[in-house]
Amino acid sequence: MKITKLAPLALLLIAVTGWPAAAQTWDTSGNGLLNGTYYFREVFYILGDTTGDLSRAISLYGQIQFTGSGTYTLSSTNCEVADSGAGSLLTCAQWLQQTGGTMGGTYSISASGYGSLSNPLSPTDTVYGLVSQQGVLVGSSTESGFNDLFIAAPVSSQTTAATFKGSYTIADMDLSSGSPLTTISAMFQVNPDGVSNLGNISVNGYVGEGGSSVVTQSLSRVPYNVSSSAFNLAIPNVSTGLISGQKFMYISPDGNFVFGGSPTAWDFWVGVRAGTGTPNFSGLYYQAGIDEPVDSNGYGYLDSYYGSLNDVGGPIVGHERIGESGSGAYDYTYSDTASPGSTGAYSDTYTRYAVGAGGTVRIGSGIGPYLGLNVALAAPSLSGTGVFLNPQGVVNAASSAPFTASIVPGEFIDLYGSGLAPSGLPIASLPFPTQIGQVQVLINGVAAPIYYASPTFIEAIVPYEVSTAVATIQVINNGTPSNTVTNYVGMTAPGIFTQSQNGLGYGAIQHSADYSLVTASHPAQPGETVFVYLSGLGAVSPTVGDGVAASSTTLSYTTNTITADVAGETATVSFAGLVPTLSGLYQVNVVVPTDAIAGDNTIGVGGPDSDSEEALIPVGTATATASARP
Repeated sequence: MKITKLAPLALLLIAVTGWPAAAQTWDTSGNGLLNGTYYFREVFYILGDTTGDLSRAISLYGQIQFTGSGTYTLSSTNCEVADSGAGSLLTCAQWLQQTGGTMGGTYSISASGYGSLSNPLSPTDTVYGLVSQQGVLVGSSTESGFNDLFIAAPVSSQTTAATFKGSYTIADMDLSSGSPLTTISAMFQVNPDGVSNLGNISVNGYVGEGGSSVVTQSLSRVPYNVSSSAFNLAIPNVSTGLISGQKFMYISPDGNFVFGGSPTAWDFWVGVRAGTGTPNFSGLYYQAGIDEPVDSNGYGYLDSYYGSLNDVGGPIVGHERIGESGSGAYDYTYSDTASPGSTGAYSDTYTRYAVGAGGTVRIGSGIGPYLGLNVALAAPSLSGTGVFLNPQGVVNAASSAPFTASIVPGEFIDLYGSGLAPSGLPIASLPFPTQIGQVQVLINGVAAPIYYASPTFIEAIVPYEVSTAVATIQVINNGTPSNTVTNYVGMTAPGIFTQSQNGLGYGAIQHSADYSLVTASHPAQPGETVFVYLSGLGAVSPTVGDGVAASSTTLSYTTNTITADVAGETATVSFAGLVPTLSGLYQVNVVVPTDAIAGDNTIGVGGPDSDSEEALIPVGTATATASARP
C-alpha cells in the first residue's frame, strides 16, 4: 500500500518539478442492524432570524420499533412530544393527529450501518446516520434546512436501578431558551450507586454570552429511579445554573453509553461510563453532533452533522456532513489528534472529550464560545469471503477522508477489501486502463480507470460520467464479482495529498519559483504563490477522457468554483484545474495571505458543496513573492 500511495505523489512532483432522489438504489442489506424496540430522542431546531434565535423547537422521545426489514413504528403509548409551537406536552398520537403525520416510516441501512430513515417529526425529510458496533444509531437531517440530532439505542431487557452504576461523564447541550445568548454547553460526572442516588455533582460549562468564561454549579445527592426501562433523574429545579429539572436517561445494553434530556424542553445529554486505565481510542468511529459557536456580538451559528472519523493511533482524519440552517449542507474533512489520559479525558481548542470503557464511546462538549455536543461510537468490524469490497473501505486517495464523504467524478479513490486482485500486478501507465489483469472496478456499471490493484487495495478514478446522487461500486476479479457498495456522490470532494501519504501533516505543496517542496526547513512565504496538489475537484472544461492525461497545451479548468484559506484566512486562488500530462490529479495555485502567521498552518480547499481542512502548510516570516504558472 505504501508504494502505491507514494507513487501518485512522486509522479506529480517529478512531472511538475443537497442530494436529490437517486437513480441508483441505496444498499439495504444492513436493514437488519435495526431490529426490535429502541429508545430514541430527537431534538429539532428551526431558526427564526439571522442572529441564531429559534422560532420553534421540538423534542420527540420514547420508544420506536424497527422491523429489521425497512419499516418502523412509534409506540403511541411510550412516546411523547414537547413542541414549543403547541405549548404543551403531547403524546405522539396527539401530536401526529394535530400535524397530520403518521405513526411510522421507512429506513434503508447499508452493510456498513450507514443509511437513512424518514424523519419521524417531518416525514418528507430524512435523517441520515450510522449504526455503530453497539447497535446505537446516531444521525441528523442535514439536507432539510433545519437542525436536529437523532439517537436511538436498543432497549435493554435488564434495565434496573443496579444497571446504572459506576462513574459516568455527561455532556449537555441546551438550547431551551431559544437564544444563543443563553445557550448552554456543560460537562459533569455522575456516580450512580445502583440503587437510587447519583451522588454529588459538580457541573462546569459555558453560556453563550459568557464566551470563554467558565460557569460552575454544585448539586448534592441527586436521586433517580427506573420507569419503563428508562432512568428518571430529578435534578433540583433552580432558576440559575447549568442543569435543572427532570431528565429522562436511556442506556445502551452494554451500559457504557447513556443519552436523554428533558421531557418538556429542548436539551440533549450524552454520557459515557468510565473504565479502568487509559482507553484505547483507535480505529473507525461513527459520529453525530450539534454546534452553536457564539460570536462577540451574541450571534449564534447553528449547525448539526453526522459522519465518521478514523483514528490511526492519535492522529485523526474525520468527515462530517454538516447542515447549516439557511446555508445548505456540505462535506467537511478535517484532521485532529486524540490523546486520552488515564481518565479518558482530553481536549483540543474547541472541545472537551471523554472516552469511556474499552474506548468504544467518546463524547464531547464545546468550550466557549464554541458551544457544541458530539458523540462518536466504534464502527462495526466488517469482513467477507471471496472477492470482498469493504463497505467502509472507499476513501479519498489524497486526504484519506472516510467513506461517509461523497465521492465525485474524476476523484482518485482507494478501495479496501480482500480477494480484490491477484498479487504482483504492475502499476499502470498512462492512459490508465479499465482493466489490469482480470481486475475491473465498476462504478454505476461503468469501468473505472485503475492505477493499481492488489489483493487488499485498489486505487482507481471515478469516471466523469458518474452523475447520479448515489453510486454503486463493485470489483470484478477474474470474472467473480464482489459485493456491491453504495456511496453518495457530490460535485467536489477536495483532498490534499500529503507528504506522509495518509492525509495528515504537511501537504504536497510546491514553491512556484523553483518547484521545490514546501517543508518546515523551506517554508512558504507570505505573499508567495504555491502549487497545491489534490484529488476530488470534480468536472473540468475542456473535458478529459477517463484515465487520459490532461493536455499540456490546453489547460482543463475546474467547472466548480474552488476556494482556499490558510489558517481560516481567505487566500486567493489563481488557478484550479488538472495537472498537465497526468490523470486524476488536480492543482490549485494559492497565494499565501500576506499576514499569514509564521509556523504550521492548516490549509483549506473548498468547493460549492465541500470543505477540506486536513493538511498543513509551514509558513515562514519573510515576505516574498513569486510569479505563478498553472
